[in-house]
Amino acid sequence: MNKKIKTESVDALFDAILSLENREECYRFFEDLCTVNELLSLSQRFEVASMLKSHKTYLEIAEKTGASTATISRVNRSLNYGNDGYELVFSKIGENK
Repeated sequence: MNKKIKTESVDALFDAILSLENREECYRFFEDLCTVNELLSLSQRFEVASMLKSHKTYLEIAEKTGASTATISRVNRSLNYGNDGYELVFSKIGENK
């Protein structure tokens, strides 16, 4: 875990997210918390990660998601050298690709 982000404020944000019970509550909270572009960027990164796990090429991913190769590369680096956060979520939601 990156010690730079481990703060009381981040803990409070994560506790707030963990309190949400369904997709509708997530929509309501994240629409207030994030700009449309921020939320779309987060969802794009998650889609890129899923496609990388499915062994899609950078070109296929860029064409489908509109992500830049820099974004795809950044997500790929997280998948390969990060804290296994994507792996954790994929295993929980059944995307064992």
